[in-house]
Amino acid sequence: MTLSPPLTGAATSPVTAAYARLTEVFPGLRADVLDGDAVAPSGAGWVGAAELAAGGGAVDAFLAWDDAQVLRDYGQRARPDVVASFGLHRYAWPACLLVTVPWFLQRRVPRVPVEAVAFQRALGHLTVRIEEFVCLPDDPSATLPGARIVPDEAALRAEVLDSLAEHLGPVLEGFGPRMRRGKRALWGMATDEIVEGLWYVAHLLGEERRAMAELELLLPGTTKPYAGRAGFRELTGPDGQPLPTRDRASCCLFYTLRPDDTCVTCPRTCDADRVRKLAAAS
Repeated sequence: MTLSPPLTGAATSPVTAAYARLTEVFPGLRADVLDGDAVAPSGAGWVGAAELAAGGGAVDAFLAWDDAQVLRDYGQRARPDVVASFGLHRYAWPACLLVTVPWFLQRRVPRVPVEAVAFQRALGHLTVRIEEFVCLPDDPSATLPGARIVPDEAALRAEVLDSLAEHLGPVLEGFGPRMRRGKRALWGMATDEIVEGLWYVAHLLGEERRAMAELELLLPGTTKPYAGRAGFRELTGPDGQPLPTRDRASCCLFYTLRPDDTCVTCPRTCDADRVRKLAAAS
């Protein structure tokens, strides 16, 4: 995937190193922090998260890409709610990493309201303006402008969920009318995006097991507005090898295009099929 050149005004912030590490292991995604003078990009495929939250034409234009992709790749049109589900996933999955990766790598939690984020999906490029972040008392960044200190890991986890809800809530409202899903189902999708994004990146970092343990603490299944929990469990492969999997809180609806080709974490996929798919990929 081609990445755009660095933006003028990209800042060195308390989370810049975490975003750089993300791109190092996952070159298809890049996040730049904008300083106070930099203008968020627009045009040429860029969309502001606030525009998506507002719904209307910005969401329609965003989903046109997914509609065309389904027709091109599968030779058929998907239902409008399926297209909307794909589009929401393709925004929320990378957007959640703006919060979860700094938390996982640095124990720092940026606040990322929708007004602060822009996305260019074809380039895999996010920009974010961070005016506030949360950290622990012993963090060297605790004295920096915008820092807010919380006493312990449990309080920091609460800040992760609060920051993500602040961002995802308006986006779910923007996509919601096209989704044919209730509020709980939408927040189930949000839960899955949080878990599966960091799980994937942590695997690339060589820290999959730590991420699984931390995500279980982050999302035990009792925290509103989220619906569902991290849901990890372990299966046994044909040679006795452990095969980590999880049970999604929602369905991505890919089965509506390919009924026999469900995701390995899909609620519709039985354990025997999971073992077969996971063992083949290992």
